[in-house]
Amino acid sequence: MQIIPAIDIIEGKCVRLTEGDYNQKKVYNEHPLEVALAFEAEGLQRLHLVDLDGAKAGAVKNWKVLETIAAKTNLIIDFGGGIKEEDDVRIVFNSGAALATIGSLAVKNENKFIDWLTIYGAEKFLLGADVKQNRIAVSGWLEQTDITVFDFIDHYLEKGITQLFCTDVSKDGKLEGPSIELYTTIIQRFPELFFIASGGVSCMNDLLQLKEIGCKGAIVGKAIYEGRITIADLSSLNSTGNATS
Repeated sequence: MQIIPAIDIIEGKCVRLTEGDYNQKKVYNEHPLEVALAFEAEGLQRLHLVDLDGAKAGAVKNWKVLETIAAKTNLIIDFGGGIKEEDDVRIVFNSGAALATIGSLAVKNENKFIDWLTIYGAEKFLLGADVKQNRIAVSGWLEQTDITVFDFIDHYLEKGITQLFCTDVSKDGKLEGPSIELYTTIIQRFPELFFIASGGVSCMNDLLQLKEIGCKGAIVGKAIYEGRITIADLSSLNSTGNATS
């Protein structure tokens, strides 16, 4: 299982939200590069970088942060937030992201997203599934659809998507533990999927549980910044082989 630390960006700073609420924002570091370098120094290889300004504005905003981290580290970066037009996709890839993260757009403008899969290759995209009560939520989790997460995954597996991360909105940023039952069901139904758990990780035991049920990756955010899990802990897990696929 790959450990994928998260950096969320607002106004160029490393922050975390609780349940996606911009009014529940906490700044952890004004220099995201320092955070990324610390991850890399401990042997972590991937980074989940989220442009929260971009997500709110509907266009990529913090691409300079991506460009800096990509230029000064060897981390494999997936970047999301505000990717709504092909210009945004180009900016993200030109700035050094290995993967573009797509969530709401895959629901709201399926034809556009499928065009991008054809142009750039499905392997260049990390699909995000934000879930409330097993149904897909979009627009910064403000809008719940009637699409089940299972139908959503099934549809995009047919389109060539291989990597997907799932966030249970009710768990995100609350340090109450991940949605083990939901993730177990997804993994059992879609064994070919490179499935990444996201949201709720509060301690190392949570990560061990996610590995046990067969997650290929786990995104860890607030637990690191709140000191519940140290980067050294993650490195130790990595070095024992428990966190690498």
